[in-house]
Order: sequence, then structure tokens, then C-alpha cells
Amino acid sequence: MPTQMSDLIVMVVKQAGDVRIHTCVSSFSDGNIANATHIVESRNRLVLIDGQFLAPCAKAFRAYADSLRKPIDRLYLSHRHPDHWFGLGAAFRDVPVHALAETLTFIQEHGEESRRDHWKLGGLISEHVVVPKEVASPGQETIDGVRYVLDRVTETETDFHLTVGLPDLGVYFAQDLLYSGTHLYLTSHLGHWIQVLQALLVSEYELFLPGHGLPADKNEVARNIEYLSAARQAIGDGLTGAAFKDFLLRRYPERKCPGIFDIYLPRLFGGASEY
Repeated sequence: MPTQMSDLIVMVVKQAGDVRIHTCVSSFSDGNIANATHIVESRNRLVLIDGQFLAPCAKAFRAYADSLRKPIDRLYLSHRHPDHWFGLGAAFRDVPVHALAETLTFIQEHGEESRRDHWKLGGLISEHVVVPKEVASPGQETIDGVRYVLDRVTETETDFHLTVGLPDLGVYFAQDLLYSGTHLYLTSHLGHWIQVLQALLVSEYELFLPGHGLPADKNEVARNIEYLSAARQAIGDGLTGAAFKDFLLRRYPERKCPGIFDIYLPRLFGGASEY
């Protein structure tokens, strides 16, 4: 059952033998975008996926991880968007962070600039930038008896994206390949993104853990494909800016977190900075 922790909803979403999968989701309200981070708890270790955005949420996520009373082996960072790594500086400076080489380089070169660019958030963001030290490469690795499959996905919601699969458990950490119940952060790569999600529809994975929103199944994967297809058609029809936003809000009134439009529209149609 989900429980409310300070600034987070936390839940155990799957248990199989010695392994439990935990999801921690930040608020859906007040302009937040329901960032979702996750924990793989095995017999002796914890593996974390992403580090939250705002400092209070990152600290709550860390407190929950610490409450499990097992050492954190590592944290996999999915991609370079700040809502996934800003929280590292607030709560995970002592944790080994693994990321794709491109993500590591981006944070190394632009991390502090990105942090300063969010000055309006004041004390809600960390004063520190954590640059990943370990390169995550596509392939398989076993940690505390659990088999992890890492993949490098390009040109979807972001340019380079690390996904983590647990094939023996049917669990796939999609992060921002999938938005569950919320509006999506759109880019110019909608066609390829659709193809990636179509491949997930025929995969053996059953539980998909998103970067925003609650745990999902293949029905939500299909709904994301439909959303992306509708957005692609709208762009093809010449909709931009406010008209584009209005179209998607009217078509998908059930989806939450409309504040995400204000984040990506200046980038999608106005050429604003990528960070």
C-alpha cells in the first residue's frame, strides 16, 4: 500500500524472493511534475535509480532508503535532465553514481551552469553539483544476486538515456521513456521515441517504472504511444506554443502535471537553452 512520507509517496511495487522494488514519487500538485525514483532492495544491498529534483524530496528519498538498513551499492542516473540529478547534491554525495559517458560529460561541463539557471527555486535546490564518477555501459551485470541489463537509448525524451531492466523479475526502469498518468516532456524526436515504446510493447517486461508518475503496465506504454502520435500530428498540422498546449490539454484532460508544458515549450518551439 502507498504511504505518504514528507514530500513523497512511497510504495513497494513488487516482491519476489529476497528482492523488493520500491518507488518514491513526489507531489503531483503545486506545479510539481511527479518525479519518480526507485530502489532495488536485495538481500544485502540497495541499488537506486535517479536522485529526485528538489532538495526536500531528495532528502526524503534518502531517508526512506536509509530506513531499509542496507548499504547503497550504487545509484544509476538515467539522463542529464536536472529533475533527475539535482537531488544528488542534497542527499547522495556519498553514494557511487553510475551514468552514461554522455551524461557524465554533460554534468561535468554544464552542471553548475544548469544549477545557477534554476536560481528562482532558491533553497529548494542543492548548493552542490554531483558529477557521476562511474561510467555505465550497455550490457549485463549481477549485483547481490540480481541480474541487471543496462541499455543506452538515444533520441527520445532526451539525447542519451540509460535504462535498467531486471529481466528475471519482469521489471523495466523506463524513467523518462515513459510518463505514467502525467503529460509528457516532448522533444523533436517523437518518431524514434514511438518506435522505442513499440518495442517495449512486445518485450517480456510486465512492470514499467517511469520517471514521472506511478508504476505502469503495457497499457500505459500504449497510451504514451498514442499521446506522442497525437502530438506529432499536431506539430505536422502547424500547431505551436499556446495552441499546441491547449490541444493536448483538451485531448488528455485526465493527465496530470500540466506545468511541464512551461518547461519544454520554450525548447521545443522557441530554441531556449537545453538546460
